[in-house]
Amino acid sequence: MKIGLFFGSFNPIHVGHLIIANHMAEHTKLDQVWFVVTPHNPFKKKSTLLDNYQRLEMVHLATQDYDSLTPCDIEFNLTQPNYTVNTLVHLLEKYPTHEFALIMGEDNLKSFHKWKNYEVILENHHIYVYPRISKTKPDAPKGKNQFDGHEKIHVIDAPIIELSSTFIRKSIKAGKNVKPMLPKHVWKYLDEMNFYR
Repeated sequence: MKIGLFFGSFNPIHVGHLIIANHMAEHTKLDQVWFVVTPHNPFKKKSTLLDNYQRLEMVHLATQDYDSLTPCDIEFNLTQPNYTVNTLVHLLEKYPTHEFALIMGEDNLKSFHKWKNYEVILENHHIYVYPRISKTKPDAPKGKNQFDGHEKIHVIDAPIIELSSTFIRKSIKAGKNVKPMLPKHVWKYLDEMNFYR
């Protein structure tokens, strides 16, 4: 089975995450997309994160109506801060018959060469890239990416989603209605738990 791994803190998971993951499951060679909930990203302040299991619960709630989308807590038991290359090794040990690929935004691909053992990842795994709106100035020359044309990297014509968990958290704190941005069950859970206020 071909599994696409969609890594993130999902703090909270929102409709943009679902749109991208579902697009990957429906329009690529991937059979399933697993939402890998990261306990702690080395590049993020941990204090802004909800508890690991609360974020995992939201991913469960968000994906319950989708057969090809699944929550994954593999990183919860790995030493922190953890790196993707280690996660892939653990997944392959646990699911030797599966083939794992990474799903990432165009922005992440630009810094992929800074990832720990990125060459090993690229040697053993395909990468599915979804588009992001570039923050560079419109008249700036479009830089060539060192991974352009790489046989293991597939740029997918997925919908461009400009919605972030940060924006949602700030909006909730400011008392704004974010209901349309969240899967129904996730919004209900957040509201009942009084999160991000």
